[in-house]
Amino acid sequence: MAWSDIVSGAIAPAAVLERVGAPGHGAVSLFLGVVRDNNAGQAVSGMDYEAYEAMAREQLAAVVAEAEASLPDGGRVAAVHRLGGLEVGEASVAVAVSAPHRASAFEAVRRVMDEIKARLPVWKRERYADGSAKWLGGQTPPSGAEPAAPETPVLAAARAGGPSVRRGRAAASEA
Repeated sequence: MAWSDIVSGAIAPAAVLERVGAPGHGAVSLFLGVVRDNNAGQAVSGMDYEAYEAMAREQLAAVVAEAEASLPDGGRVAAVHRLGGLEVGEASVAVAVSAPHRASAFEAVRRVMDEIKARLPVWKRERYADGSAKWLGGQTPPSGAEPAAPETPVLAAARAGGPSVRRGRAAASEA
């Protein structure tokens, strides 16, 4: 029952939670990644998310399926990532997990988020209150729908058809 999506509109946490509930599960965990109003001492006014969308969908589906397969007793996992412009307080990602017990639900949420950060070809540009903006993690998105050059480890791996795609160390370590 694993479910994932990449969306351009607002994320509805209740709808993500509805994807995972089960009568035998005593734990349901929901994580929301939201745009914060500051970073490294700078006032943030919003974020822009861009992606190599076809690959992001594929990788997100794989991450969710892998996490669900690792859960005991039919645990369920759902995740959604948003693209486009977001304002402070809006959710960019939601992960919901249900499981018989809380420890496995908490661990699955953490695992899914870690894998999203490591595997999804999604780029973040932070917009600041002073009008400036910066792509985070030292990477910028490719121009056009398809990547034009292997400018990042993700794009190089995508071109090579590699099954394991990892973002660069700096990008993967961002919060």
